[in-house]
Amino acid sequence: IGTINSPGTAVFALAGKVVNTGLTEVPMGTTLRQVIFDVGSGIPGGKRFKAVQIGGPSGGCLPESALDLPIDFDSLTEAGAMMGSGGMIVLDEDDCMVEIARYFLEFTQRESCGKCTFCRLGTKQMLEKLGEFTKGKGKIKDLDKLIELAEDVKAGSLCGLGRTAPNPILTNLRYFRDEYEAHIKEGRCPALMCQELIAYYIIPEKCELTCDACVGTCTVEAISSHPKKRYKIIDQEKCVKCGTCLTSCPPQYNAIVK
Repeated sequence: IGTINSPGTAVFALAGKVVNTGLTEVPMGTTLRQVIFDVGSGIPGGKRFKAVQIGGPSGGCLPESALDLPIDFDSLTEAGAMMGSGGMIVLDEDDCMVEIARYFLEFTQRESCGKCTFCRLGTKQMLEKLGEFTKGKGKIKDLDKLIELAEDVKAGSLCGLGRTAPNPILTNLRYFRDEYEAHIKEGRCPALMCQELIAYYIIPEKCELTCDACVGTCTVEAISSHPKKRYKIIDQEKCVKCGTCLTSCPPQYNAIVK
């Protein structure tokens, strides 16, 4: 069972945007596609598979083109990921890769003991830069600087946490660089996930004036009726982009879009 260099089986914690979540044991050499789409039964709701984050918080994010990659130590390392703790988080089209990298790096940065400079300061600087990208700030040249910083942190850190913490960034910029460029160049989050780069609107033709479902759930009172027309509007200056209005709008109207 397994491969020549990676014999036996491995247990993975399958989670995220997948129908069947939980622990699964598979022979080494099984492909990512088999685990996600056979064992996990694919992506729910007819959504498109986007990536899988494998190896825990400091693992790498692999794209759709890597689905036929065999799961073994050598193949994952070559692709920029790792076996790690056996975590396997499936991401779909609604997940922003910039925010995903920021989320995982926030965890590893917080876990840094602070003993070595590369990990202590390097992870902090990378986290700050990712935070800027999620707000549409930064410059394209910052991406290459971020890669250089990530490589320095990887090479100069004293322990495994610091050496692997840059993995989400390095794999993201290797496979999903266009998504980073959209944030910086266009001020747009393709996945509509980064709060600073999205807005909620009410479609006048679908809005039912007698329905106040969204009005009642808005905690900042950003939704009101248009003074001259028979539909509601969202005050973009007041809106905190929590998304409550979107989920509260009755399905028969479906009048709010992001």
